[in-house]
Amino acid sequence: MKSNKIKWLLITLWVVFICTMVGVPVFFNMIGNNSFGLFGELPGLQSLENPEEETASQLFSADNVLLGKYFRENRTPVTYDELSRELTETLLVTEDLRFSKHSGIDLRALVRAVVGKLTFSFAGGGSTITMQLAENLYKTEQENKGKLHNLPGLGQIITKFKEWIIAVQLEKNYTKEEILAMYLNTVPFGSNAFGIKAAAKTFFNKEPKQITYHEAALLVGLVNAPTRYSPILNPETSMRKRNEVLYNLRKYNRIDQIAYDSLRVKDFDLQYKVDGHNEGLATYFRTVIRNFLMDWTTQHGYDLFEDGLKIYTTIDSRMQAYAEESMREHMDTLQSVFVKHLEGKSPWINEDGTEMENFIETTMQRTSYYKSLVKEYGKNADSVDILLNLKRPMRVFSWNGEIDTLMSAYDSLKYYKHFLQAGFMAMDPHSGHIKAWVGGIDHKYFQFDHVMQGKRQPGSTIKPFVYSAVIDNGYSPCYEVADAPITFSFPGQDPPTWTPSNAVGNPTGNMMTIRSALAQSVNTITAYWMKKLGPQTVVDYAHRIGIQSELAAVPALCLGAGGEVSVYEMVGAYSTFVNQGVWTEPIFITRIEDENGRVLQDFVPQTREALSEETAYTMLYMLRGATEEPHGSGGGLSREIKANNQVGAKTGTTQNASDGWFMGVTKDLVAGGWVGGDDRSIHFRNWAMGQGARTAMPIWNKFMLKVYADPDLGIEKGAFPKPVNGLSVELDCSKHDRTQEADSLGLDIEKVSEDDIF
Repeated sequence: MKSNKIKWLLITLWVVFICTMVGVPVFFNMIGNNSFGLFGELPGLQSLENPEEETASQLFSADNVLLGKYFRENRTPVTYDELSRELTETLLVTEDLRFSKHSGIDLRALVRAVVGKLTFSFAGGGSTITMQLAENLYKTEQENKGKLHNLPGLGQIITKFKEWIIAVQLEKNYTKEEILAMYLNTVPFGSNAFGIKAAAKTFFNKEPKQITYHEAALLVGLVNAPTRYSPILNPETSMRKRNEVLYNLRKYNRIDQIAYDSLRVKDFDLQYKVDGHNEGLATYFRTVIRNFLMDWTTQHGYDLFEDGLKIYTTIDSRMQAYAEESMREHMDTLQSVFVKHLEGKSPWINEDGTEMENFIETTMQRTSYYKSLVKEYGKNADSVDILLNLKRPMRVFSWNGEIDTLMSAYDSLKYYKHFLQAGFMAMDPHSGHIKAWVGGIDHKYFQFDHVMQGKRQPGSTIKPFVYSAVIDNGYSPCYEVADAPITFSFPGQDPPTWTPSNAVGNPTGNMMTIRSALAQSVNTITAYWMKKLGPQTVVDYAHRIGIQSELAAVPALCLGAGGEVSVYEMVGAYSTFVNQGVWTEPIFITRIEDENGRVLQDFVPQTREALSEETAYTMLYMLRGATEEPHGSGGGLSREIKANNQVGAKTGTTQNASDGWFMGVTKDLVAGGWVGGDDRSIHFRNWAMGQGARTAMPIWNKFMLKVYADPDLGIEKGAFPKPVNGLSVELDCSKHDRTQEADSLGLDIEKVSEDDIF
């Protein structure tokens, strides 16, 4: 206390000395001109007219819902009209009662503050809201210091004079309402909330216009000491501060005694949620496109994290919610099935079904934590092994909610490797607009994206590209081929030949249409066409239709083993069939605006003709076989989806069921998903349990049920539009006898439905 008295005495003496020697006007002029560089620069006129502050860029859905933000400081400005009367009144009675009567400097408050300092009564501060705004905007205490700032006490006096000068200039340039809004936009409220809009959202999940007196009292109480008066960190102190602010409202007749007595005993009624990148809709989508946005902003001279850009995406918030719900509902159930199926055994297994030795130890060596330990202690140091096995408190993911537990790094890695992962995307096949994007099961704990970043072998979902080449070469969907072994020769290799088998059951030798062959995903017949057309033809067609990843021109490609692809490009490629043979690049942004709403760029997708309109429509007829043919791989879809509707589909399952795929096409929407382990060695031990019809198809099924149940989306059932110029071939294979193919696979896939499995 004694040191504080001496400090303020020195300050007072400096003030008296300066005012006596040179006079206040002269001192003001010297500071304004930064004479001899003694005082530091003041902001210029342009800075006063356009003050800079970091503003979060906002990401909006196609239906104008805020999906998320990119920020260093979580701040979104509001105007005075967006503030509630209760909020502004609470601020004024607390911070600046005579705000409407002064021009930036409140002489009465200033005299009171000086007297308080001199008499050590500390009867309140002398800073007005405008002066505080000057400090918030231009950091007068931290930046642009002159040569005199280091002299004891003088630096603070210069800072105050600067704030007075800036405050007067702000009052000349802005209305009182604008200054109030600017002030509330610049204030940090703690909990990563900068500005009143972020604070109202963080603490009460409200807009500033909705803030009531007791909520405003808490927020205004946070202004000068966000940590000390935090209702989360220091609830008792926060409550006392809130009630102190409420008392001011009563004192100055903004509320009556009855209201005061009621509000001061009221709970905070918080709906506290810190705005972060793991919260809200489309978390994977927001993270993945951040790299694109950072490149774009760099090229165009903007800062994504502080320039307040408005980014409008193609995502539909309702479809996104349905997709996330569908994945969560199915993957929760599927995980339970997976764990029960393992019977306590590890899911990482070799080709022969035995558990992989040292899997966790080898995987650990690829982690950043292991590498940091090796860097610090050395590769073979005992400390590395000790720390990897040291149990410590941690919070882990579970489908029943987060769990607080004790685990070592090895325990944690082993625990998380048991979880199945998934990716799902839906798009408008005509516009190329991506409507839903779910990159994984939980972004907080599993941040790798399985829509665009992740690539896996596509299994039988590659087959429509084979059959596109078949149709383009003049064959009809009703053309019949024998379900018989096909052998490829590889002279000089070991083994020298390869004869692909069907997924289930031996080849029957029966004839079947190629539509039925695709519907039932018969490998032998796909291999027949691969041998007839050649692997390079299939590669070329896959690339034409929309696959961008590198594919190997090898016979095994016909079964999806010649390369790895993403959900993103597969959905885009299947959309080509619905879009009359025109590949349309899947896009996720429609336009970017600056903070004032000026359009900086509109985005349109690239397009190219990949197939003729007739071939594309014929392929839709082929894909419909999965839901219309007996034993089709899409037969397990809900009857509600198939009723009065044309649905094309294709399942895919790779060797050992490492990857399960499902692609579904309708006239308005194309969607697809993948399910599997983080590593290819993690999968069901039984192929039938891990096939795409069981692992991936239920997500699509749930999603489409929700979409069709929402009429506001405009996604309707119906037939695929026929080519404008008609067809040169009749598409009706119903006259062909299918009894011979009924048992060709030895499995009634039509019975594979989620209800039956779970």
